[in-house]
Amino acid sequence: MYVLHMNEGEGETSYAKNSLLQKKIISVGSSMMEAAIFNILLEVKPKSMGVADLGCSSGPNALTAVSRIIHMVDVASQKMGLPVPELRVSLNDLPGNDFNGVFKSLPELYKNLKGDYGIEDCYVWGVPGSFYGRLFPGHSLHFVHSSSSLHWLSKVPLDLNPRVGTHLNKDKIYISKSSSMSVIKAYQQQFHDDFSLFLRSRAKEMVSKGRMVLSFMGRRSPNPCADEACYQWELLARALMSLALDGLVEKEKIDSFNAPYYAPCAEEVKCHVENEGSFVVVDVESFEIEWDAGDSTNCKISSGNRVSKTIRAVVEPMFENHFHLGVEMMDELFRRYAKIIDDCFLETKFKYINLVISFVRKD
Repeated sequence: MYVLHMNEGEGETSYAKNSLLQKKIISVGSSMMEAAIFNILLEVKPKSMGVADLGCSSGPNALTAVSRIIHMVDVASQKMGLPVPELRVSLNDLPGNDFNGVFKSLPELYKNLKGDYGIEDCYVWGVPGSFYGRLFPGHSLHFVHSSSSLHWLSKVPLDLNPRVGTHLNKDKIYISKSSSMSVIKAYQQQFHDDFSLFLRSRAKEMVSKGRMVLSFMGRRSPNPCADEACYQWELLARALMSLALDGLVEKEKIDSFNAPYYAPCAEEVKCHVENEGSFVVVDVESFEIEWDAGDSTNCKISSGNRVSKTIRAVVEPMFENHFHLGVEMMDELFRRYAKIIDDCFLETKFKYINLVISFVRKD
């Protein structure tokens, strides 16, 4: 079982210092969030509004989405001539998340809400646990938001768990152009199982006509092996293999690692939503975001280093758990990763595809 949480603390490799890319992604979904919140107030008219941010993480982004949502509720209420409803806000992430750091920021949030909007009836708490399952009481949520989280699977696909002497995805750590169809199908099945469970769980927790806006890494191509979906993992595998060639990492460790990640296309998501039956897809958008968009203002370091730092802040806990690399070896791995990316960027600038999808809970 891999350890899935971001790098904690405030150090140079922490998520707090290397999450500008994720902050930009949150802003991408603002128009859909505004429309969803307006429709909730128009159709449901809640006196007490349940809001959940799933996969809130830690660091400066942890309260970014919630702050924007509360601001949107305030603006929409004023436009409609309605009082701002009481707000019950749940911050969710896995138990390993640095919730203490998040909670330390709450007094400042409450102060700003009162000073900027005159809002006092807002209550924020943490809900540790996997969103692939029930988290909240029935019919308690009006709006659900999640950003940069649902591309993470609940676990590595079962069919890829290493058997004695057998690894189906040798030399790779995710789907690649050389992956067999069995590897691709294993990932697709795990995403299907996880996302269907996610939808069933939220359907029980949300009120009728409640809204949900989900933003996560995906792809425009129907091909799961497309570079836009997996090339960052391909290059990271190359960096790991270079360590193995130098005798610094066991190759078997690489062969037995498979990232619990999947970047779907919009058509896959729509298909799962239709099959589950509790939600209707209202809107779908896809956005290109350059790999090094996280800190483009820092010209002192290369694009490869910017990308490497962003990825390291996300995957390092998993790598520590599986590869048992010390700090110096982890530094060497991501130094090589940065060099590989810089070499690739000489020919082309790679981009992530981010999907933003809005849903409404059926009556």
